[in-house]
Amino acid sequence: MNNLHRAYLNLGSNIEPELNLPKATDLLKTYGEIKAASHVWESKSVGYDGPNFLNACVLFLTASPPENIKSEIIHPIEAALGRIRGADKNMPRTMDIDVIVFDEKPIMKLDYWDQAFIIAPLAELLPDFVHPIHGEKLARFSKQLQGQVWIVKRQDAII
Repeated sequence: MNNLHRAYLNLGSNIEPELNLPKATDLLKTYGEIKAASHVWESKSVGYDGPNFLNACVLFLTASPPENIKSEIIHPIEAALGRIRGADKNMPRTMDIDVIVFDEKPIMKLDYWDQAFIIAPLAELLPDFVHPIHGEKLARFSKQLQGQVWIVKRQDAII
């Protein structure tokens, strides 16, 4: 398979995250190949007074084009892990998977690019990637964010 796309996915959970992150990566492997993974990062819930989130980023190789990856891969995995989509997009969830970068192009909504729970794990895999808003390398921007909000690398958690 030479026509594989490089998708950088952010995986997040704040309902049994220590169980759901590894389950999500196992399910992803049935759809493609995980080439790299960041550490797991813990942060406060954003936009909702709920349990802390654990987030990680993976480099996922897939034959699915960007317009199909959500419907063919992400939504089935989230559903298999018990994700319930409600009116409040920030409510606690078993699994949330977002495509951040696809074939070296940022595709996540720009308002998410200032979130430490996205940038810290992604910067581990793409340290020299240029931030689409601020124009600086992710490694540098990640360090700035880590000094501004509470986020910690969880050495004890795995994906």
